[in-house]
Amino acid sequence: MKTMYDVQQLLKRFGTIIYTGNASADLELMQEEIRELYHQNLIGLDEYKTAILIIRAANNKLQ
Repeated sequence: MKTMYDVQQLLKRFGTIIYTGNASADLELMQEEIRELYHQNLIGLDEYKTAILIIRAANNKLQ
């Protein structure tokens, strides 16, 4: 996993597609969904950490 597209594909694997029209809100929702997947043991620690880092980097680019 290296890009936001990869994060979106990870979420899509679990039936989650996020698009609100607000990029910042989308990233926040994606982060919450990734956190939930990790807490429910559906993704591993490495996937969780990588996805969160990618989302945070994307959020930093927006600001």
